[in-house]
Amino acid sequence: MNSKKDQKLKVAILGAKGYPYVYGGYDTMVKELGERLQKKGVEVTVYCHRALFKNRPPYVNGIKLVYTPAIEKKSLTQLTHSFVSMLHACFSDVDVIFVVNSGNGPFGIISKIFRKPTAINVDGLEWLRPKWKGFGSKYFFWASKMATKFYDQIINDSDEMQRIYKELFNADSKVIAYGANPSLSSDARKIQNWGLEKEGYFLIVGRLVPDNNADIIISGFVKSNSKRKLVIVGDVPFQDDYVDNLKAIQDKRLLFTGYVTDPEELKALYHNCYGYFHGHEYGGTNPAMLKALGYGCAILALNTAFNQEMLQNGKHGWYFEKNPKAVSELIHKAESQPEAMQSLRDNARSGLTQKYNWDHVTDQYLEVFQHLSKNEAHRLHRFRIDNSDQIFFV
Repeated sequence: MNSKKDQKLKVAILGAKGYPYVYGGYDTMVKELGERLQKKGVEVTVYCHRALFKNRPPYVNGIKLVYTPAIEKKSLTQLTHSFVSMLHACFSDVDVIFVVNSGNGPFGIISKIFRKPTAINVDGLEWLRPKWKGFGSKYFFWASKMATKFYDQIINDSDEMQRIYKELFNADSKVIAYGANPSLSSDARKIQNWGLEKEGYFLIVGRLVPDNNADIIISGFVKSNSKRKLVIVGDVPFQDDYVDNLKAIQDKRLLFTGYVTDPEELKALYHNCYGYFHGHEYGGTNPAMLKALGYGCAILALNTAFNQEMLQNGKHGWYFEKNPKAVSELIHKAESQPEAMQSLRDNARSGLTQKYNWDHVTDQYLEVFQHLSKNEAHRLHRFRIDNSDQIFFV
């Protein structure tokens, strides 16, 4: 019989939409992390939201896929999917369960009962996001607090978020950033689909939700005298008054592309913009910002502690305050200083230090998973010895 040492480490990943489905930051992380872990000899199981997958192969790229159901209602889909997935994972033979999203914090009690080692990536300050009002905000704060009590390892993706979790919940956490895939070139013809020219537009990329502050950026741009366009990439998958009001703004310089699902088209939009506006407010390490750095953009970011950390306190971008006037003034500055903007583009990729390298990120996660697995094996070993001694001496 093989000893535990000879067996492959088995890791289950849950809380995102699945694999190889890529829609947002967590889904991208599952893909990048899962594939690399699999190549390192880890048996990876990813839990997929069944309703999103028409075809349901049991394995893709060596990764085992489990398709679990959910209550298909806006406020319940993610949580019920994670709940069912956690139960299934606890009944399986995986060594470690890795969960994403602080909303899944309470489900750590299940893994505690089953004595399954766990880690959770808690992401941003969900309870502050405008979309979660009243009960939703209270739930996410409580869920984040529960995560610090029920999971064996809390993971944050930025130093600032680590500080916040220590201050709010008196919880220690490990910082493992989000990875990036830098690229030096793209097909410039891709932007011609929208009638765009190189450096003839500013760019916003992200979900059109209030906490990403597209309304403030758009309002500031409309008030500016820029001859360039403002390209807004993103949408929401449901009817929304906030988005409808944005799209109703009458200005021929505004271009709403909706979702851009072709990664080469998206890369071309980043590569060829004059400046990239980043209004995200409550997250830690943001995937859209990493893309902007990796694709060589001149970044104009909302002045937050998270964005200061990612742009190394202004070394790799300029900042604006949270009001339209500040955006208009920054646009004027950007257009009156083309050499400085070119310098930002030339030096953007140097902002992707080792902490944002996917291989380095994977090595850090693997170290966490191995440590949790060994701790559990040691605990079980001590449990057996203690019980055998007790029986012997009775």
